Amino acid sequence: MMPILNPIQHTYRQRLPGIIMTDEINYQNNPLHGLGLKELLTQIVDHYGFEILYAYLNINCFKTNPSIESSIKFLKKTDWAREKVELFYLYKFKNLPRVSSEQFDLSPRDRIIPEGQTPRQPAELSLEDAERMREKQALKAAEHNKTKSYRTSRSQGKQGYSSKEENARDKQRRKPSRPASASSESVTDNDDPWAKWRK
Repeated sequence: MMPILNPIQHTYRQRLPGIIMTDEINYQNNPLHGLGLKELLTQIVDHYGFEILYAYLNINCFKTNPSIESSIKFLKKTDWAREKVELFYLYKFKNLPRVSSEQFDLSPRDRIIPEGQTPRQPAELSLEDAERMREKQALKAAEHNKTKSYRTSRSQGKQGYSSKEENARDKQRRKPSRPASASSESVTDNDDPWAKWRK
């Protein structure tokens, strides 16, 4: 008889057949296992400070009146921000190697850290490095948007322009012209309003 697996275990078995040998998944090696959000934030704030956290994560709870309590309140309500902080904790503070492609889509708490990987010294971070990283991301995003808009305009048959004069000209071309005879006739209240269109 085949044991009943919950969907998470079944997914892990399909994705990581070589790693999992038993029905139970071992999260013990994950530094987030058993770690509360307050303890996590306290550790990274004590080491890096709110200014570095804002520079790297770009989350406003680290910029506007930052405190551990207000940050916890925000992160409990906002999943994407909490996952971003947990990723920062794993790969900057605990300085773990990059995650495998099989685990990339999983949330940080669901990731299985192989037995041989242990946390190292926290990464040395600075505001200058954060600025360089942001510039690099902005260039990458601009490059992506540039190629994306070029592909879109080419697939729609456009030349890639969007000036106001050319848009107005295109609208004029699309407007249907009315016959001259229809505009010269006057329509009275007693006449059929659709009479001119029936001709």
